[in-house]
Amino acid sequence: MLRQLAIRNVVLIDSLDLEFDSGLGVLTGETGAGKSILLDALGLALGARADTALVRQGTESASVTAEIALPGGHPAHRILADQGIEIEPGEPLLLRRTLKTDGGSRAFVGASPVPAGTARDIAGLAIEIHGQHDDRGLLNPRGHRALLDAFAGLDLRPVEEAWARIMQVEQGLAKARAAAADADRDRDWLTHSVNEIEALEPQAGEETCLAEERSAIQSGAKAGEALDGLEGLLGGSDGALAQLRQAARRIERGAVDHPMLAEALASLDRALIEAHEAEDRIARAAEALAHDPARLDLVEARLFDIRGLARKHRVEPDALAELGERLRGQLSDLDAGSERIEALDADLKQARLEYSKLAVELSARRREAAARLDNAVASELAPLKLDSARFRTAVGEAEPGPSGTDRVEFEISTNPGAPFGPLTKIASGGELSRFILALKVALAEAGSAATMIFDEIDRGVGGAVASAIGERLARLAEQSQVLVVTHSPQVAARAAHHYRIEKSSDGGVTRTIVRRLGAHERREEIARMLSGASVTDEARAQASRLLDAA
Repeated sequence: MLRQLAIRNVVLIDSLDLEFDSGLGVLTGETGAGKSILLDALGLALGARADTALVRQGTESASVTAEIALPGGHPAHRILADQGIEIEPGEPLLLRRTLKTDGGSRAFVGASPVPAGTARDIAGLAIEIHGQHDDRGLLNPRGHRALLDAFAGLDLRPVEEAWARIMQVEQGLAKARAAAADADRDRDWLTHSVNEIEALEPQAGEETCLAEERSAIQSGAKAGEALDGLEGLLGGSDGALAQLRQAARRIERGAVDHPMLAEALASLDRALIEAHEAEDRIARAAEALAHDPARLDLVEARLFDIRGLARKHRVEPDALAELGERLRGQLSDLDAGSERIEALDADLKQARLEYSKLAVELSARRREAAARLDNAVASELAPLKLDSARFRTAVGEAEPGPSGTDRVEFEISTNPGAPFGPLTKIASGGELSRFILALKVALAEAGSAATMIFDEIDRGVGGAVASAIGERLARLAEQSQVLVVTHSPQVAARAAHHYRIEKSSDGGVTRTIVRRLGAHERREEIARMLSGASVTDEARAQASRLLDAA
């Protein structure tokens, strides 16, 4: 609720500090005393459009601070959290607005600067200002559905969850279809690439093995060329071995007679043994180094194919086998993607069916609640001198969303046979204020902002109608703080707190002041409202009767 209001340099107000309590509070005063200035100042603090005409003449700036008590869990805390502003439990919300003569204005929550729109959003959740030119609150069709739901006590969570499920499945389906479209564009390439790799059948590490084999074959071929002709040099009838044997036989015949020849013969025998071993080793080497030219051609062709395919796919040759597996997986994913799309399509149909069922049930409950609300409002119209008017809650179709498929708008017909239309377009200023009051009373159990302010809701009425207005305002004040700017003594008599707005002049300077009235002062003010400029004893007696009746 609104606890305090501090105003500095706003039009005729130089400095004013007001404290407010719960229950019904009224603000009265003579015409021109400054009641509208007070509401304009409050509106400035609550984020309304800044008008430089509000700055008091002769000063450079104006400021207004509103102190608001918020209960724990109040929706305004969510907006504050989004702005990074924390309020300790029990700490009041301070909304402050400054305005300069050059048009510059700043809004603050506590010490933190915020956009004026943010201050307006926060304040709108805590304080409702109802005037004949107000286009928010009950007069804004965008909020009518929520008001009807609160009146009916509807739980929207099942519908919200069903709608969220639709959004989730639709998002997944869109992604799956996009992925499938991208994959389909690559299907031919994938199929060709997979077939190409499968035809080659590359193995991990195969390119390295083939390269090593080709190198070994080429090295062996080169070494084998060095052995060509050695067999003729060593073996055969004219080879080195035959000549060594011949030399050994000739020496052998004379070695018996000469010791030195015996040593030479021993050397030749050893040479023959080594030569035989060399001949054997050369034969074995020649056999080992022998190669099949066709094998070399096969190895080189295989290497060429593997390396060529690797270059084509821009991978290392040894990664071709892994690439083939990956591409086969992508092809499989294409088929799996089609199956997933079919499954998601089925999920979406089911989610829409569930949502539709819940939305139809919700719509039926809204229509039933609309009829009850219409009856509740109708019962309030006659006492408020609106007995020729009719009210209805129009429930029509809207685009599906988290709150269902209904559009809700409050409509009125002010004369018999006249068509229904929106509140703001059909009702006059006085009628509109009373319609708002009737609606507020009917919706009271659905909850309202912690503070409601009515600007001259009793304009143009008196007597029994004014009494009915006062009685209904008092009923509203049992659940919320209600502040009323009024000219009606019947309404003023219902107040728990009474403030008088006065204009004073001092040395040619005019100021607006606000005083909280005591019991005696209240009777005098109500008597003035009853009789005019000259307060009579009869007016005082009537004021006393009104106060006693309240």
